[in-house]
Amino acid sequence: MYDPIHDGMQSTAEAVCYADARPPEHLSSLVHCYWELKTVYPLAADFQLHALPDACVNLLFNLLDTRIAGVTALHTRFELLNLGKAFHYAGVQLFPGVWRGDPQELSDRFVGTPYGGPLPLVSVNHRLAGLDFQAQQAVMTTLVEELQAGGLVVANPVTESILRQLDSIRTVADMAAAAGLSPRQLQRVIRQTTGFAPHDLLKVLRLQGSFRRHYLDLYADQSHYIHSFRKVAGYTPTRYAQRYGAAGTMSDLHNTKT
Repeated sequence: MYDPIHDGMQSTAEAVCYADARPPEHLSSLVHCYWELKTVYPLAADFQLHALPDACVNLLFNLLDTRIAGVTALHTRFELLNLGKAFHYAGVQLFPGVWRGDPQELSDRFVGTPYGGPLPLVSVNHRLAGLDFQAQQAVMTTLVEELQAGGLVVANPVTESILRQLDSIRTVADMAAAAGLSPRQLQRVIRQTTGFAPHDLLKVLRLQGSFRRHYLDLYADQSHYIHSFRKVAGYTPTRYAQRYGAAGTMSDLHNTKT
């Protein structure tokens, strides 16, 4: 199944801790992971998180200010998020295509203002505050179950089929075949359920796959890989690994250009 990496953290950020955990089995087709990101002690300088697009939607909670929460998603390019010198966040990362909430609520920027929408994010944030990560997971499971019951988180057989067959997908036509749809049907369904055009979704999934597989399994050649990676991530693969090496493992980086 699809396994996107977590966002880029400089390898020198020893005072910043990241943890994630898989959801219970009954939510495994909806939720990629629960996660927590926090400072162990205040930093000397502001921390910038290099957020990579992954086509997922995150339910985000600021545990230092429980008024602040949101629904976040990136499109096809990275975003640098300034988290300040002290922070504590937790969240739910939903697989592509399962979120059915208001698309106007999605944010691709730093979330720093109180949440005023209809979702129970602030009340959940109050329940999360003060809990350790293990206990937070039970609260987040209850939230996802409630959203599922309300039709805001729904299994998506089209994107699930695509994510399960990523190893054999190289083109949009391959995506359509994996989903059992015509290219036109795929265009409509993917745009309706993810907000992406199929080509853009493939671009993001391919980049995420390059952290787990050899790039030639995904790209026509090395030049195509480097160009595509830099366009989405803002760095060449080698420079990304040098700066954010703890984020993932890219195959054969020593053979790529800088």
